[in-house]
Amino acid sequence: MPKLKTHKGASKRFKKTGTGLVVRNHAFARHILTSKSRKRKRQLHKAVVADKSNQPSLRRMLPY
Repeated sequence: MPKLKTHKGASKRFKKTGTGLVVRNHAFARHILTSKSRKRKRQLHKAVVADKSNQPSLRRMLPY
């Protein structure tokens, strides 16, 4: 059986947790930050588990 290739775009955007879930970072945190509240900007720093409906396709992209 050949090795599976990692989707390089996905590997730069997502990480796997120890339990195998895929985690993503938030968008909207790069620029135009003056109009956003301090609380909102702080919460955008945190990573969050990707949606349940996207988990199977993300797991296929990140086999290792």
